Amino acid sequence: MIPSTEAILLIQFTATALMTGIIWFVQIVHYPLFGRIPSDGFTLYEQAHTTRTGLVVAPLMLLELASAAALPLLGVPVAFTYTYLATLGFLALIWASTFLIQVPLHGLLEKRHDEAAIRRLVATNWIRTLLWSFRLGLLAYLLLSSQGH
Repeated sequence: MIPSTEAILLIQFTATALMTGIIWFVQIVHYPLFGRIPSDGFTLYEQAHTTRTGLVVAPLMLLELASAAALPLLGVPVAFTYTYLATLGFLALIWASTFLIQVPLHGLLEKRHDEAAIRRLVATNWIRTLLWSFRLGLLAYLLLSSQGH
């Protein structure tokens, strides 16, 4: 049985809402505090951080991606609206930023404490923070709009 459009949107909205909450916490609290971790223990901390964070965010990001891809693959009309296509564009940019910018910075930080890399991580993470926030708003709009049909 294929879930309804509303169910898939709700799954996607929930995964996106969770990721939006996580990314705001990371942006405002977590990443800025990296600079307060002593250099001598930083790489071990960063390695543990990367592993543990992956356990939390990887399933959510994959669920978000799968539910985002489901609607166009099922040929659901809402998937071909400008609003939904914008949510897909935002998601593509989030994944690109993650794997082209943030993952390499974390890779560098797993090898050595680097204040400049920490500053770049905080600065470039605004890309994901804002894109997830915009995406969440658009998905909320789509979900609320679908309730009227």
